[in-house]
Amino acid sequence: MAAQMKYPPELRRRAMEMYRAADPKPVIRQMARDLGVHHEALRNWIRQDEADRGERDDRLTTAEKEELAALRKENAERYLVRWIVQKYKRFRGKWKRAREALRKAVRLYPGMFAHWKLVRP
Repeated sequence: MAAQMKYPPELRRRAMEMYRAADPKPVIRQMARDLGVHHEALRNWIRQDEADRGERDDRLTTAEKEELAALRKENAERYLVRWIVQKYKRFRGKWKRAREALRKAVRLYPGMFAHWKLVRP
């Protein structure tokens, strides 16, 4: 489950517009103080915005991060399904049935697989 955002998306968007429009580039600490945000939060927003625009190669873009999270979730689900198929005889060779059983278990017992970070289907 993702952490709750401390600052609204509108503030982040406005801060990025102000930073990109400024010439010369402002001191991040001063700009953060003017906006009422922590300077490291603003610095991270700027880095992420630059990565999304292709100006940085050292960070994943937002789309790549979302894709990676989806792949990790899918991988965790497949791992659990494989475990269920191996553990319980009635699911041997029945992958679809095992996947349905896993999804039902996640719905019925949300805390059971909380450490696997599966989203309830």
